[in-house]
Amino acid sequence: MKIGLDAMGGDHSPGVCIGAALAALQEGLDVVLVGPKEVLRDELRRHSPTAREIEVVHAPEVVGMGESPSHALRKKRSSTIAVGMELLRDGKIGAFVSAGNSGAVMASAFFTLGRLKTVDRPAIAIPLPSGDQPALLIDAGANVDCKPYHLVQFAFMGEVYAKTIHGLENPSVAVLSCGEEHDKGNELTKRANKLLRISGLNFIGNVEGRDLLKGVANVVVADGFYGNIALKSMEGVYEVLSSGLRSVVGKSILSRLGGALIKRPLSSFLKAYDYEAYGGAPLLGIDEVVLVAHGRSSARAILNALRRAKECNEKEVGKRIIEGMETKELLKKLSTLYDGN
Repeated sequence: MKIGLDAMGGDHSPGVCIGAALAALQEGLDVVLVGPKEVLRDELRRHSPTAREIEVVHAPEVVGMGESPSHALRKKRSSTIAVGMELLRDGKIGAFVSAGNSGAVMASAFFTLGRLKTVDRPAIAIPLPSGDQPALLIDAGANVDCKPYHLVQFAFMGEVYAKTIHGLENPSVAVLSCGEEHDKGNELTKRANKLLRISGLNFIGNVEGRDLLKGVANVVVADGFYGNIALKSMEGVYEVLSSGLRSVVGKSILSRLGGALIKRPLSSFLKAYDYEAYGGAPLLGIDEVVLVAHGRSSARAILNALRRAKECNEKEVGKRIIEGMETKELLKKLSTLYDGN
């Protein structure tokens, strides 16, 4: 299976993408780089003599990180994102990874590939390091305005992903809210809570932001607005904590000695909560495998995204979502409850 990679996506492209592709080649992953052919060929030659083994598909345009997704869809038909989605639609690659403009990735995926027939709103599913096993936050930014029924769909998609990729037999599901009580939160979370209590899922109620990394729930659902805020907050805390600890350890002889003693456990702790270990977030509900990577991704993060893309393809996550949601007859009835919202 070939995996397409937006070689110009992200803040550090094309260097990190080239590095990730070369590392993937060593693991036997078949990566197709999408971007300006001459630029990428020159970059590949500078990196490695084995570069000619990597396929490059020409895409002369790049969508800027701050560019309007709708403008990119209309005006940049030859962008790396648009060309990558077309390759995926036409079966020339089995998955596509981009660290570029996430809004453009989502819009292009929706209009070029289409959504699964059982899904109204595709959503970004972010694996979170949480206790002994990763948890899943869905949605993390694709849908800023949602109805309660959409959160129920996110929960069903998250359950299938947790079963298929994380290997959990009966994943627990919760709603991200401002309190643990079922009547806490805004109208969206309170009504979603009511629907999820009769959904047949292993629903455990509401969780607060402080619970996301504690392993309280295997799948946490939210609208994309609050989900994205929670995600960026956690990323910021990790960055401040890791850089702050390193700074403190190097301030004096005693701190350096103490740092040497705790170096191994400290590294293990930071590694366990390093979001780059998960690489990219799958866009669930789309009729192909698309992963959205962080704009600041390193080569290591991109490589992990490529690995996850391969796994999602091989385990047929989209097919499992369709099957899982079609077998939940109650899901079809939920849309008529609570005004269908």
